[in-house]
Amino acid sequence: MLSVNFIRENKEKVIRSLETRNHTDFSILDQIIQVDTKRKTLQKELDEHLAEGNRVAAEIKELFKTGQGKSELVAEKKKRGSELKTINAASKHELTEIKMQLEELLYQVPNCANDIVPPGKSDEDNQVHQTLVGELPTMSGAALPHWELAKKYNIIDFELGAKVTGAGFPVYIGKGARLQRALISFFLDEAQDAGYIEHQVPHLVNEDSARGTGQLPDKEGQMYYAEKDDLYLIPTAEVPLTNIYRDVIVKEDDFPIKLTGHTLCFRREAGSYGAHVRGLNRLHQFDKVELVQIQHPDKSYDTLTEMCGHVENLLQKLELPYQILLLCGGDLGFTSALTYDFETYSAAQKQWLEVSSVSNFETFQANRLKLRYKGADGKNHLAHTLNGSALALPRILATLLENNQTEEGIKIPKVLQKYTGFDMIK
Repeated sequence: MLSVNFIRENKEKVIRSLETRNHTDFSILDQIIQVDTKRKTLQKELDEHLAEGNRVAAEIKELFKTGQGKSELVAEKKKRGSELKTINAASKHELTEIKMQLEELLYQVPNCANDIVPPGKSDEDNQVHQTLVGELPTMSGAALPHWELAKKYNIIDFELGAKVTGAGFPVYIGKGARLQRALISFFLDEAQDAGYIEHQVPHLVNEDSARGTGQLPDKEGQMYYAEKDDLYLIPTAEVPLTNIYRDVIVKEDDFPIKLTGHTLCFRREAGSYGAHVRGLNRLHQFDKVELVQIQHPDKSYDTLTEMCGHVENLLQKLELPYQILLLCGGDLGFTSALTYDFETYSAAQKQWLEVSSVSNFETFQANRLKLRYKGADGKNHLAHTLNGSALALPRILATLLENNQTEEGIKIPKVLQKYTGFDMIK
C-alpha cells in the first residue's frame, strides 16, 4: 500500500494516477490525511501523558526515599498517577481504533501507476507495446477449436470435470495429462536456467499472506475461502512465494532474489460467462509456473525488462505467435505500477488470448509485507517486488492444440518432445 507520508508529499501525483486509473473521486486522500493528523495529535498527547506518568512515579519514589511516603504531596501525586493511567488506557484504545481506520482507508487506494501507463477504462484501451512476433498460422476452414480437439483425441474431458466438481474444472487424460506435465517441467527448467530457485509452496494461505500481496481486500470475492479454517485457496503462486519474505529484512547484497514455483491456481471468476470463456479460456482451477523477484528499487525496471524477455523466450521456443500489450490505467491491477500482458493467437478461435502478465509493484506490496533491506546508509528501506506468469497453462495448451493441428493429428513442438516422449497426438 502507499504510505501516508507518500500521499502527503505526492498528493498531486496520486491524483494523476487515480485519474489514469479512471477514478473520479479523490476525497479518500483528504480522509487519509485528516485521520493521520488526528492520529499524530493523539499520539503526541499519549506520549506527553506517558512521560508525565513516568515523572510522577519517579517523584513518588523519591519522596518515599526521603521519608515523605505518607505526606499529602504523595497522596496528590498518586491520585494524578491514577488519573493518567485511566487517560492513557482510553487514549491507547482510541489510538488503536484510529490506526485501524487509517489502515482500512489506505487499503482502498491502488498503487501509483507508472508515468508511461496510458489512461483508459477497460482492456479495450490497452496499447500494443510490441506487435506480432512470429507468423499467424494459416488454417483450413475445417480447423477445430481446442474443446473439440480435446474430445476428438480424448485428451481433456470437460464434462467429466463438471460431473466430479463443476464447470471450470477439466480432467486431463493420457497424452493431455502428459502434455500438461511436459509444459510444467519445461517452464521450471527454463526458470532454473535463468537463476530462479524452485519452491514447492502451500496452495492455501492465511489472511495475513493474502493481505500482504494485495489480494485482500481488493479481490476477496474472487478467492475461494475455507471458512472453518480461515484459509484462502491461492489465485497464483505469487502469494505464497512473495510472503516467504514477509517481515524480513534482507541484505543489499542479496539482490536480486529470484523465486519460482508451480502451483494449482484457484479463481472463482464470478460473472464470467459467454463463448469467449469456453473450454480452457477461463477456468476455476489451473496450473501455472510463476516467477517472483525481489529487487533493489534502482534496478527493478531493468528487472521488469529481463522478466519480459524470459517470457518472450518461452513463447519463441514453443513456436507460438505473440504480441505484448501495455495495460492502460483502467485494466491495471490494483497493486501494480506497470504491467505488460503477453497474448498468443488462437488460430481456430481467431482471437488473441492472454497467457502471461509481468508486473512491477515497486514498494506497494513491500510496504504491506514489511519487506525491507538494509542499505549502505545503515537504514532500512522498502524493497521492490515483481512477478510474472511463465507461464499459465490453459491458454498456452489451447493455442498449442489449435495452431498445431493437422490431418494426421496434433504436432508437439520440438522443445517439448523430450518431456512428452511423443511428437504427435493422433
